[in-house]
Amino acid sequence: MTTHPNILSVKNSLLIVVDLQSKLSAAMPEAEAELMTANASSLVKAASLLNIPVLLTEQYPKGLGNIDKAISSLLLDYTLIFEKTGFSCCAANGFTDALTNTDRKQIILVGQEAHVCVLQTALELMHHDYQVHVAEDAICSRKAEHKFYALQRMQQQGATITNYESVLFEWVRDSTHPEFKNISGLLR
Repeated sequence: MTTHPNILSVKNSLLIVVDLQSKLSAAMPEAEAELMTANASSLVKAASLLNIPVLLTEQYPKGLGNIDKAISSLLLDYTLIFEKTGFSCCAANGFTDALTNTDRKQIILVGQEAHVCVLQTALELMHHDYQVHVAEDAICSRKAEHKFYALQRMQQQGATITNYESVLFEWVRDSTHPEFKNISGLLR
């Protein structure tokens, strides 16, 4: 039996963490920022356990600082971080080459802000024939309505709106998976 092509596969997935920087998170509603960071952290941990590549971006780190320590402490030594001033991750020098080199087509997006950098990245990736999955509980905007309309727009353009738990369970697919216990331990 074949699986639906929109179900995430460990062998075809890539996680992109968009601008999850402490100074930027401080401008978000506190509870939303905490939820985004916790859920994104769970996805980064799971990606590491399952050998799923992770790419990160930092929006103007000279002004907004580096990746949040909750995320950076989880990264493997070879994880690529791209500095950018453009809003789409695709505008960062070397980003699209690194993405292409992974040879993966299912992209999971997390980070901030939903209506700016996440949205523009999603649209660009879909334009280049990537299957985009946006973890709605691992993204954030300063205003709830901005996040709402960004999610709506991304979905209208073909992105799959999901949540971090769905991503985790699609990655393991079965309770007999060798990492199931570790992955299920990431649920709150």
